[in-house]
Amino acid sequence: MLLNHPIPVRNLEKPVNGRSSFFRLRSSGKVYVASLAMFAKKNADGSDRGPTLQEWQTLLTTGNFAGPRDKTPTPPDATGGKLIYGRVAGVSGGSQWKADLVDNLKDQTLTIPQPGKAISYGLATLRGGRLGTGQNQTAKMLVRYPDTAYEAHGNYGVEYKLSLPLSNNTQETQTVTVTLETPLKEDKLAQGGLRFRKPSLDFPFFRGTVKLSYIDETGKPQTRYVHLWHRVGQVLEPLLKLPLKPGSQSMVKVDVIYPPDSTPPQVLTVRTLEK
Repeated sequence: MLLNHPIPVRNLEKPVNGRSSFFRLRSSGKVYVASLAMFAKKNADGSDRGPTLQEWQTLLTTGNFAGPRDKTPTPPDATGGKLIYGRVAGVSGGSQWKADLVDNLKDQTLTIPQPGKAISYGLATLRGGRLGTGQNQTAKMLVRYPDTAYEAHGNYGVEYKLSLPLSNNTQETQTVTVTLETPLKEDKLAQGGLRFRKPSLDFPFFRGTVKLSYIDETGKPQTRYVHLWHRVGQVLEPLLKLPLKPGSQSMVKVDVIYPPDSTPPQVLTVRTLEK
């Protein structure tokens, strides 16, 4: 048993709560995993206690799927009508997304945008939320329950290892920012690019930790871990603000394991600030 924790709802204004968990395991053989829930057992004095391992095993062998079941997902080849994603429940293909964000494969550098401009790279785009890229980056499900999602919307648990070899080709020092953002979900972008709003919609779409590795303006290597909590369409502070001297280059690396308690799509944005 890896986890045996309560999900309290008592004394909440809305009796709705949840618990997200993430484990990285390695095995030389087959792995069988079960996520179970039951009402708390009672002690003699009436207080709640956690179920025992034997009680969990009994539920595993005698229980049924949690209900009520969610809506049946839309098949991948379906056209028209309302798009229903469904719950992700099964095994998806792939565990790591490794990429160099560059102008082209020949130069292996990323030219920073003009001052006041930005470049955004889609992360975990999906059907109905491709943000104008035409790319569905969501992994296919290798094994799934019949009434659950066909794709791993959000690529939950996938580790993104992104390298940004930033290059300042101008004759002046430029300040560049790197931001992980959660824009309003769109499939085709309206004129003007990605959309955000103030105030943001009051619903969290991303909760997780990002690792940043870079060389600061004094030439020292830095590693930072930043925990993020994004609302939908929220205008955010950058993860990193880095000055680049004329003609200089700087490597920035961004690592994130896509959190299980998140909703796509997100983008990684490189912006050059105006003077």
